[in-house]
Amino acid sequence: MEMTFQTVWFLLIAVLWVGYFILEGFDFGVGMLVRAVSKNEADRRAVLTTLGPVWDGNEVWLLVAGGATFAAFPEWYATLFSGFYLPLFLILVSLIVRGVAFEYRSKYGKAQWRQRWDVVIFIGSAIPALLWGVAFANIVRGVPIERAATGSLEYTGGFFNLLNPYALLGGVVTLTVFLTHGAVFLSLKTTGEIRARAQAIAKISGLVAAVAAVGFLAWTNLMLPEINARVLTLSIIVALLWVAGMAANFMGREGWAFIFSAGTIAVFVSTLFYALYPRVMPSSLGSQFDLTITNASSTDYTLKVMTVVAVVMTPLVLIYQGWTYWVFRKRVSASQIMNPEHGVLDAVSHSLHK
Repeated sequence: MEMTFQTVWFLLIAVLWVGYFILEGFDFGVGMLVRAVSKNEADRRAVLTTLGPVWDGNEVWLLVAGGATFAAFPEWYATLFSGFYLPLFLILVSLIVRGVAFEYRSKYGKAQWRQRWDVVIFIGSAIPALLWGVAFANIVRGVPIERAATGSLEYTGGFFNLLNPYALLGGVVTLTVFLTHGAVFLSLKTTGEIRARAQAIAKISGLVAAVAAVGFLAWTNLMLPEINARVLTLSIIVALLWVAGMAANFMGREGWAFIFSAGTIAVFVSTLFYALYPRVMPSSLGSQFDLTITNASSTDYTLKVMTVVAVVMTPLVLIYQGWTYWVFRKRVSASQIMNPEHGVLDAVSHSLHK
């Protein structure tokens, strides 16, 4: 692998996606599990409190990954966001309404109000968890790209071209992996019955995720024999890390379970990028239409300036986000939730009528 500026930024974008899927992955998992691990409002408040200080910071990784792609590989960005417009739009809307739900569910004390927002949180977490897998599976598999009359390489398929069996299996993998990752995170961050329920869910969802991932990686190796040798070793590492994580969860070692779960996601995403290199979007119509790190990149000068900025700013961002997790590292218990049945508007109304 020749270390050019194009290669450096391909690797940096891969790292950004790894960070996003690890951090936002447990966000999605917790969002899907809010009601599954809770028996009452105090439980649900405790579950959401585990995300309160970090969920919006986790989404910054997506913004930076998108911005870096736009600046470093504008052709990749243009083809990806035009060809995958509808699924990416659905992901964006889901992330927006999910954020609104986090903020609004406790603004009013009625149970029906909170229940509706809980449904929004579940849907807003499940849709991106599924569609990110569909999108990346399509990128690895290859999509119909050909040269337009303007000379640029453009996606020529439709939305339903993306909903092929291989891509849908990739969506099932990310959905179940994130669900398990979120359950492991909850078992690490909570106590009592919530912790026990999260551990039990992780055992089941972890097995389902393992079966789906094995099928997906095997299909990838069979469908793309030219990358078989590349990804075989990494696929074995993915399997070993996942087994280790599930074993740690079974033994009640939540810290190790989360580390292995995060490691699995990191190696899995790295495997997909390694399978792509030096392409960024393969064309199913012929290798002559592939987008690569060379024909999709910005100028060397642009990449040099970006590299300087990244070297200065990235450590600061990592230090700040690491400090945030350290400050809010303690477990959360339902017993710590004060007046869980009262919303903000109820409290104001009560004070006005005294």
